[in-house]
Amino acid sequence: MTQAAVQAQEGAFTAPQPLVVNRDGASPVIVVCEHASCFVPAELNSLGLDAETLKSHVAWDPGAMKVAEGISERLDAVLVASQISRLVYDCNRPPAAAGAVPERSEIFDIPGNRNLAPAQREARIALVYEPFRASLASVIAAAEGPAVIVTIHSFTPVYDGVARDVELGILHDSDARLADAMLMNTHWHTSLDVRRNEPYGPEDGVTHTLRENAVPAGLYNVMIEIRNDLIKTPREQDAMAATLSGWIISGLRELGVAIPGEEV
Repeated sequence: MTQAAVQAQEGAFTAPQPLVVNRDGASPVIVVCEHASCFVPAELNSLGLDAETLKSHVAWDPGAMKVAEGISERLDAVLVASQISRLVYDCNRPPAAAGAVPERSEIFDIPGNRNLAPAQREARIALVYEPFRASLASVIAAAEGPAVIVTIHSFTPVYDGVARDVELGILHDSDARLADAMLMNTHWHTSLDVRRNEPYGPEDGVTHTLRENAVPAGLYNVMIEIRNDLIKTPREQDAMAATLSGWIISGLRELGVAIPGEEV
C-alpha cells in the first residue's frame, strides 16, 4: 500500500519519519533506539491519555535516546531511532504481536488503542513500523562490512508495584556471542547490578529487532536495558554512554572486531 493510500484511509495520521544520525559513520556498530520518543500525533487525540502518562515510561524509554546519541558519537556509529511513541506502534514488536499496538501497558489502559478497526491497525503498521523497518534495513545494507546491531532501552525501577534491583540488563536472543563477550568483562566496566536477559528476555518478545535484523544474517548483536533512574540527568546519560561505549568496544575486541581508532 502506498503512503498516499494509507493517508487517505481510516485511522491515518501524520507520522514523523525515523531519524538516522551520522549516516556516514565509520564504525561497524549500528545503534538502534526504538523507544526514543513519546510523541503522539495530534490526529490520535493523545490516545485518550493525560499529559503525565504520555511522558511516563509507558510511552517511551526515558533517557535512552540521549545515551544512544552518546554511544553513536563516541563510536562514530550510525544511529537509527523512532520518533513516535511506542503506544502508537512499538517498533520492537512485529505486526502480529498484540503488544505492537497495546491496549494496556503496565497499570495503564490505552483508550485510543481499544477496538481498532483493521484499517486503523494497518495504518499504524504502514506509517510507523514499515518506515522504521525500511530505514534500519537500508542502514544495515549500506554498511561496508558486517554490521553490529546494538539496541538501547531503559526500564522503570518499579513495575506493577514491584521494585527492581537489576540496574543493567544485557539481553540477547538465540545469538549470545556479543552478550557473552560483554558479560565476561562486566567487572572491568561497571559495579552496577548487571544481569543477563533481565528485566526482560526473549520470552517476553523484546528481542524482535535483533531477531529480525541481526540473527538471520549472523550479525553480532546485543540489547542493553538501563534502569531509567540511573540516566535522569545529562551528566548521568553522558557517563552511561561512556561506560557502555567502552564496554561494547571491549566485547567486540574479544570477538576480533575492530572499531575505527581502536586496536583489536
